[in-house]
Amino acid sequence: MGKNIDKKSLENAYQLFETGYIDGIEIGTTKSLQQIHDYLFGSLYDFVGQIRIKNISKGNFHFANALYLKEILVKIEQMPENTFEEIVAKYVEMNIAHPFLEGNGRAMRIWLDLILKIKLKKVVNWQFVDKHLYLQAMERSPVNDLELRTLLKENLTKDIHNREMIFKGIEQSYYYEGCELPLP
Repeated sequence: MGKNIDKKSLENAYQLFETGYIDGIEIGTTKSLQQIHDYLFGSLYDFVGQIRIKNISKGNFHFANALYLKEILVKIEQMPENTFEEIVAKYVEMNIAHPFLEGNGRAMRIWLDLILKIKLKKVVNWQFVDKHLYLQAMERSPVNDLELRTLLKENLTKDIHNREMIFKGIEQSYYYEGCELPLP
């Protein structure tokens, strides 16, 4: 991803919260994830917010087959989200689905925090979640999400309105994706 795209989408991520747009998004649905993706990457990609129709992979991991993706997303939406464990399980399944060609991680971490905020009155303090431990836990999460649950639970906070923490978390999310911060 180019630095200009990274910079603009990071600015968009800040604006998602600054404008209050995030507060009007429903939680836990494909539509809500599409809205977040569209806000982050609007005008930066021609596929923004669109469910992918191509198969994608990262390393040796193949994400959900595009042929079945729409049906998979319906099933993910139906998953419960009443407890921390259920919410993380839903997050893991959405990650396996990886519905967009690019920008899934950044959009999904905001999506996850939105669910946690509404359902549990907590969010992840991402600035304290180590990049390498997080990425390893995500890689292993399709088999067992205990490592991911433990890592995220250790960094949950009730400080859901702390603007600085939220913005530091957004920056951390971009760092996970290989973006060098601060962006020019």
